[in-house]
Amino acid sequence: MGTSPEVLVAYATAAGSTAGIAERIAAVLTGAGSRTVCAPAGPELDPAPFDALVIGSAVHEMAWLPDALELLRRAAGTGRPVWCFSVGGLAHPDGRRTRWMARGELDRIERGFPPGLTPRDHSLFAGVVDVRRSPLWGRVFYRLTGSSSGDHRDWPAIEAWAGKVAASLQAGTPDPDLPA
Repeated sequence: MGTSPEVLVAYATAAGSTAGIAERIAAVLTGAGSRTVCAPAGPELDPAPFDALVIGSAVHEMAWLPDALELLRRAAGTGRPVWCFSVGGLAHPDGRRTRWMARGELDRIERGFPPGLTPRDHSLFAGVVDVRRSPLWGRVFYRLTGSSSGDHRDWPAIEAWAGKVAASLQAGTPDPDLPA
C-alpha cells in the first residue's frame, strides 16, 4: 500500500445505525489520509480494486446480515487486509459480564465468516435499540445486559477503533497473505 490507500468501508444495516457507524469510520479514515469509499454491501460492490476493506453488519440472531456475509466471502478471495465491525445490542460492554457476553457474541458471529478469513480486527459496537420491537428473548437479553431503548452508539470508541485502523493503514503494515 502506498501513502494514500484506497479503502472500502462497506456495511449492511437493518435500521440505519450501522450505516451511521460506517460513515463515521470512513470519515476518520479519510481524515487520516486514506481515499475512502463508504457504501452499502450488495452484489454489485466489488472489493477487488481496494487496498483494504472495512466491512460491518448489524447483528441479527447472532449473525451478520446476508449482504455483508456475501461481500465478506468475496473479500476473502482478494488477499486484501480486512477489518470487521459488528453492531449489536450490548449497550454497555464495560462490565465483566457484558465484556464476556460481547466476546461470546463475536465468537458466534465469526463462526459464520468464510473459512480462511482472518480479519485484522473485529469489534462489536452498540447500535440503536428499540426494545419494544424485539421478540421476548431479545427483551430478556436486553434486560440482562442492562440495555434499554435508545441510541447507544459510543462515538469516541468507534472513532478510536477507526483511528487504529487508520494508523495500521498509514504504517503500511504488511499483510501476511500478500507477497512482499
